Amino acid sequence: MDASVPQTLKRTPLHARHVALGARMVPFGGWDMPVEYSGLSDEHLAVRSRAGLFDVSHMGQVEIAGRDALAAVQRISCNDASKLQIGQAHYSGLMTEQGTFVDDLLVYRLAPSHFLLVINAGNIDKDVAWIAREIKPAGDAVAVNVSARYALLAVQGPAARDILQTLTGVDLGTIKYYWFAHGEIAGVRGTISRTGSTGENGYEVFLPPAQAPQVWDALLEAGRPHGLVPAGLGARDTLRLEAAMRLYGNDIDDTTSVLDADLGWIIGWDKPDFLGKAALVAQKQRGLTRKLVGFEMLDRGIARHGYEVRIGGQPIGHVTSGTQTPYLKKAIGMAYVPAAHTATGTEFDVIIRDRAVRARVVPMPFYKRK
Repeated sequence: MDASVPQTLKRTPLHARHVALGARMVPFGGWDMPVEYSGLSDEHLAVRSRAGLFDVSHMGQVEIAGRDALAAVQRISCNDASKLQIGQAHYSGLMTEQGTFVDDLLVYRLAPSHFLLVINAGNIDKDVAWIAREIKPAGDAVAVNVSARYALLAVQGPAARDILQTLTGVDLGTIKYYWFAHGEIAGVRGTISRTGSTGENGYEVFLPPAQAPQVWDALLEAGRPHGLVPAGLGARDTLRLEAAMRLYGNDIDDTTSVLDADLGWIIGWDKPDFLGKAALVAQKQRGLTRKLVGFEMLDRGIARHGYEVRIGGQPIGHVTSGTQTPYLKKAIGMAYVPAAHTATGTEFDVIIRDRAVRARVVPMPFYKRK
């Protein structure tokens, strides 16, 4: 296994654990990552019914601190960070002047003038350079790439709380959705965040990289009676699609605005200003020309990223994400289509191997936990 991995690929602190567990490793965002262990469907269903353990240490972290740290975060991201309390996080976007995505991210407020940003693995170098440049007008604030300081594990699923609670003195029942707390996990000092990208209740745990294997092993052991399984990038992708969470590089990028992506709820319209605000206000006033919609296949076929969407034989858009979901047991996807064709129930064709296959617009998310 080691000999076949290009030396240019980075490895998380848990790489040896993945290999020992027989994971199928693939390049992803410059990292050698596990795509599956026992199989994508098995891992997906485990997270929906029991629990799954993910290594997401490839994600990047940037800390912004200084007297004007809040102003810096407010300038570069579209959500309103002034509403965050210490110990709270939210989903946001790093914005271009055109109101499109440099990246999407989570923003954590560690202190009044200290923030942690979690960014996508493949965008770390680009984002860090962009953040450092764009916060300068905000005043006294500095951005530091602290990705090497953190390993990040995700415990997701209905049994996640019961499993993790056996390893920490932090009362997990007091951590609300998109809040976090500090404490020990399996004897290791870290941060527990009630976040995740699966659509299930769950937690993401920030740890020193050297102690990550210790906590990984403890979670697998504690989770065994609950049916927890290690899960890879494959299940992470199908789970996030069922939950209609956008994926940078597929569903959003620097050509798609926040409104195009139907994410208007992450825009702090009342903020005095931020990069891209003028463009988004103008777009909102004139109305959308296209929007991201969810769809399910009516005929047999699986829509994939990049497949063309047509109505009456005419191209109208393209699929951004699509799969056959293990839990819902149907083929679903997301696509950008003209605003006139976004109503629930609208039918269109997805071109699969030169064949027009019927699909229908449905509400998102496709899956929502009870």
